[in-house]
Amino acid sequence: MTEAAPVPEPEHPAAVPLYLKVAAALRDDLADRRIAPGSRLPSERSLAHRYHVNRQTVRSALQLLREERLVVTDRRGTFAAGTGREPGEPALTVRRQLFPGGTEAADALVRTSLTWEAPPAGLTTRLGLVPGEPTLVHRHVVLSPGGTPMQRSVSWFSRAALIEIPQLAKYRRTRGSVLHPDMRLLYHWMHQAGLRLTRRESIGVPPGRATGVGGGAPRLAVHRVVCDQHGHALEITDIDCAAQGVSWTYEFSG
Repeated sequence: MTEAAPVPEPEHPAAVPLYLKVAAALRDDLADRRIAPGSRLPSERSLAHRYHVNRQTVRSALQLLREERLVVTDRRGTFAAGTGREPGEPALTVRRQLFPGGTEAADALVRTSLTWEAPPAGLTTRLGLVPGEPTLVHRHVVLSPGGTPMQRSVSWFSRAALIEIPQLAKYRRTRGSVLHPDMRLLYHWMHQAGLRLTRRESIGVPPGRATGVGGGAPRLAVHRVVCDQHGHALEITDIDCAAQGVSWTYEFSG
């Protein structure tokens, strides 16, 4: 396995957006049944007061939870989703696989960006692209409490992924860099699109002196390829993590 190039940090990095923090707090309440299935959530005004944010931040958090199918909203208000689901609907739980590196990476302090650029020449054919053709690229940096980069990842998406997955296709019109995109539900989006997924991962220790991640700590490098039921690559991801400073867990079923 070749060593992955360091992932550039997004310009003007910032802390996790407030709406993600509010969504995470509500998600925990739903998971621990402090908000029972079918019960009504507090009003937007009450949630804004509880979390010391404005109502637009609360609306963004609730929209994310709606996309996760954890809450539903009608003219009466917003309610915790019940246990029933429509036939053929993906089985969803509060605890699910999150892109790109599992729950710990998703819930930590992170810096993320989406750009539109050509992938390395070695990935072009695998992604179903022609030389020089740009595609969507996701970069993700996990920080320690002190702000030290502990894990970096870069993901390239194939032409098939951008055609089949509506939540990715909307970024075709993106110009420049989108900071802090919420891509945690990528694998759920793939299931929603009717894709049955398989993955292949190569995990190793890069040769030579560790650089760029966790100071001089030993590193682990992960090369992941996620394909659909026809064997077409959807996502190719390289993850570089400091072995002494972070645990990396990946659970996935197609």
